[in-house]
Amino acid sequence: MMAVSAGFLWIMIGSSGGVTAMESFLKPFFPGVLRKMADAKQDEYCIFDSEVLTAFTSSLYIAGLAASLVAGRFTKAVGRQTVMLLGGVAFLVGAAINAAAMNIEMLILGRILLGVGVGFTNQATPVYLAETAPPKWRGVFTTGFQLFIAVGVVAASLTNYGTSHNSTWGWRLSLGLATAPAAIILLGALFIPDTPSSLVQRGKLDDARAALRRVRGPAADVEAELKDIERSVEESSKMEEGAFRRIVRRRYRPYLVMAVAIPLFQQLTGIIVIAFFSPVLFRTVGFGSDTALMSAVILGAVNLASIIVSTFVVDRYGRKLLFMVGGVQMILCQVSVAWILGAKIGSDGQAALPRGYAVAVLVLMCAYSAGFGWSWGPLSWIIPSEIFPVEIRSAGQSISVAINLGLTFVQTQTFLAMLCRFKQGTFAFYAAWVVVMTAFVALLLPETKGVPLEYMSELWRRHWYWGRFLVDEREHVATPHP
Repeated sequence: MMAVSAGFLWIMIGSSGGVTAMESFLKPFFPGVLRKMADAKQDEYCIFDSEVLTAFTSSLYIAGLAASLVAGRFTKAVGRQTVMLLGGVAFLVGAAINAAAMNIEMLILGRILLGVGVGFTNQATPVYLAETAPPKWRGVFTTGFQLFIAVGVVAASLTNYGTSHNSTWGWRLSLGLATAPAAIILLGALFIPDTPSSLVQRGKLDDARAALRRVRGPAADVEAELKDIERSVEESSKMEEGAFRRIVRRRYRPYLVMAVAIPLFQQLTGIIVIAFFSPVLFRTVGFGSDTALMSAVILGAVNLASIIVSTFVVDRYGRKLLFMVGGVQMILCQVSVAWILGAKIGSDGQAALPRGYAVAVLVLMCAYSAGFGWSWGPLSWIIPSEIFPVEIRSAGQSISVAINLGLTFVQTQTFLAMLCRFKQGTFAFYAAWVVVMTAFVALLLPETKGVPLEYMSELWRRHWYWGRFLVDEREHVATPHP
């Protein structure tokens, strides 16, 4: 249920991105963009370079960053379920304000409330999935978070395409339809149990046992798993200092590095700006408004298909292989796009991209999206949700989500200006970062496939590099399951 809600979350976000390609939306709120589009001597790279437009887009993410840090404390105090419930309320109110907007201030206020919902839900949902999933299926369950994000992106793109033909209220319908999934998130959070780990951490042992039986089945013997959870929580409770102060200590260095590096690298693949601005991007390379919106649908559908593939292979072949394959694929595609744009549009942006090359860019972007969809897309949520010891799990996930949303804010605030100034070099910039992150994963990320959460620290203790930070740890360590 919570994985589905994440997809609904991205219907809201994706709808806001798509309406920026609708002239009926641009006219009342961003008339300067329309004037650039009408300029006969326009620079194709710079049509959508507008500070107000980027403020509308990026306001969601700065609000999400702040909310995710607050959500870490809330999650520990009141549990994962309550935090997701609060996120649903923020989504519902924000979507309603956006649909009724009469000026740019109302649009930005609605986006800020959506950002609060994003921060709360993104903090709690991946951890909820990881803590309730059986160890051997944890990758599949957590991949569901990214899978339904992709479903939401496709649904949002289709919504934008369908409503773009109504010049009066099409954009309002596109934004207003987000209230329906917001209500589903809110109602869904009321009917799920909190996670056993969270309940044990708050002293609700009987509720934890009932929650385990509910997610494992009424006939399941849950006592052994419950004892493992109790042991893990008991060990973590012996440490009195706060989780955020604790996570910077030497013994938690590997987890802190991953909490920062994984979401940082995910954003530096460039996927968020390509996914969010895809209608704008495809208009830049020569597609019309309707065609650009349909191209965004195609891009989202390819990403969805690739995540489905990842769902079937992530627990069979492991995390690192998918990181490697996806990384190489993204590098080749981004370098190829940079070459086509440089050769056919040029650095001045005055030449129109020939139709055949515009189609080639779409194909390459689809291949890039597929590479992301079975690597950094789902894995950047799986890895942070499964590696943290229980005593720093909420803090670690909060840091991970905050880094993710913070970088998303920076990129959505700067991408259109970056595209205007860097031209085709924008794609080479992201390709270089994918090279760095692929090498990082190959050298420093241990394979976490099939390892129970309660025994994850032993995996890091045996790592060739990270083991030196855990060598002095005095916590009890059990022998990992075979």
